[in-house]
Amino acid sequence: MKNREYLLETEGMDFRFVQNPTDFVVDEIGLGEFKGRGNFLVIHVKKVEMTTWDMIAVFAEFLNTTAQKIGYAGLKDKHATTTQYISVDVRYEKALKKFKHSQIKIVKTFKHDKNIRMGDLAGNRFSINLHFVDNIEAGRIEKIARKIGKNGLPNYFGYQRFGRDGDSIKQANEMIKGDLFINDSKVKKFLISIYQSTFFNEWLRERVVQSRETNDGKFQLLNGDVYISDSAKLSTPKIIPLRDYESRKLIPTGLLCGRDVFRARDEARVIEEKYDDEFLQEKGYRREALIFPKAIECRYDKKQTFLNISFTLPKGSYATVFLEAIAGKNYSARDVKAK
Repeated sequence: MKNREYLLETEGMDFRFVQNPTDFVVDEIGLGEFKGRGNFLVIHVKKVEMTTWDMIAVFAEFLNTTAQKIGYAGLKDKHATTTQYISVDVRYEKALKKFKHSQIKIVKTFKHDKNIRMGDLAGNRFSINLHFVDNIEAGRIEKIARKIGKNGLPNYFGYQRFGRDGDSIKQANEMIKGDLFINDSKVKKFLISIYQSTFFNEWLRERVVQSRETNDGKFQLLNGDVYISDSAKLSTPKIIPLRDYESRKLIPTGLLCGRDVFRARDEARVIEEKYDDEFLQEKGYRREALIFPKAIECRYDKKQTFLNISFTLPKGSYATVFLEAIAGKNYSARDVKAK
């Protein structure tokens, strides 16, 4: 797979970050307030060095229930300190008062009238320490980060999506071609999502390179692009006039190929068609081509020579992609693991 390219061409940014509980903190942002009454108990959970799946398995065993009966909004990094919301039947409220685990802490509980489902979050707040940064570099990093926040960040799928060595991409391609049979429905769905994500990233890369060459580093809009608004659903966007783009009311989207999805037209379709599999029987989607990191805050520690950068991203977006755009280079799982 080709490198992810970015709108800004930055040089000499050689900071280091690692995914560990101290340097990488993620807080899930819920969709709104909880009712305070209802048949479900929402648990605000803090976990350390643990996947969401493993954390859910711990609760399932403690409550003597199945993992399928525990609701969650999104998957959070393992090598980090993260908070997120899960939900269980309200009848477990008393039992949970005795819950103790070395890597999991219940921050707070709320009664609610609905179970939490995948996607029931507004976004995530990140706090990441960038190491080996001097005070001049700290100023440059903050300046670049704020410029990206203003002009937009290409919404690539990060390296985490594709597996440590790219084996998942190879398996996905073999399965789609019919050379590999996968019986497990969850694995099959996962590999199809990787197949779609690979096409999306390659499409976005071409559009970014084109934008650098023709539009001074700002994302180049094309006739026939498909946009979404804040209130529109990704599965049902329409082609909309461009006049609201500058105000961020409308965001251009890219294709996650499949059935029953609106496709671009005109000159936008010429590029999109190269990264489309119209014979794929799985459902297709559209994904924002750009996102806008918000509430960017930087705090420099001169003594420890690290810069803490905090920012908020919408759901489904990758903090590591933002850091790549700042540094002007791609990272892999090997680059960010703690030593």
